[in-house]
Amino acid sequence: MRNVRLTIEYEGTNYAGWQWQKNAISVQETLTHAVRAVIREEVEIHGAGRTDAGVHALGQVANFKTYSAIPAKQLLRAINFHLPQDITIKDVADMEESFHARYSATSKVYRYTVLNDWLRTSLNRNFCYVYGFPLDLSKMMTAAQYLIGTHDFTSFTTKALDNKDRIRTIKNLEIQKEGKYIYFVVEANGFLYKMVRTIVGTLLEIGRGKMDVYLIRKLLETGNRDDAGPTAPAKGLCMKEVKY
Repeated sequence: MRNVRLTIEYEGTNYAGWQWQKNAISVQETLTHAVRAVIREEVEIHGAGRTDAGVHALGQVANFKTYSAIPAKQLLRAINFHLPQDITIKDVADMEESFHARYSATSKVYRYTVLNDWLRTSLNRNFCYVYGFPLDLSKMMTAAQYLIGTHDFTSFTTKALDNKDRIRTIKNLEIQKEGKYIYFVVEANGFLYKMVRTIVGTLLEIGRGKMDVYLIRKLLETGNRDDAGPTAPAKGLCMKEVKY
């Protein structure tokens, strides 16, 4: 039996997220049907991360086990043939038996894109959050540094979660500006539900001057979601890379 790794790019606009769902179309379901059509087996596909509805990916990783002997290069072409144009397999590789897309990962990198302008964009409308208020990047960068390290990120996730482990380690958090676009790039060993989007929403409020730079330290101490900023829209978020 082979263990096959897929590297996947997709636009999440038309999907209810990565994970298979009963009453909505997901990326995982669409991909599973395509793979099964090629190898003629009832395989189960495991993803590195469960992106939410409307969230995109440049480097999502998945794996499945199969008895098929179809070479990797041929699998790449054949699976893509059965996929819609908003999902593309970028690479196929044979891995050791122990490899698991989720559990073997050491970190994931997400990028959030903000268009800092009052004027909307038509061509890029599904991939960024249009935010018209003037922003102080220095304040946002200062606040972002407090998030780096191992913390309880309860303040940056939904209140509806059960009492699970909410300790995560952010390895890097960069804020980059290119013209009117601002990119938030976050690398961590794992992410809570809507964690990146809440971090971005809070940093935007700080950059706008509605929240204090040092609020971040308070949020990490108190775990009070109500004191954090709003959750930024899903369409600005993209899974950039999974590291192993």
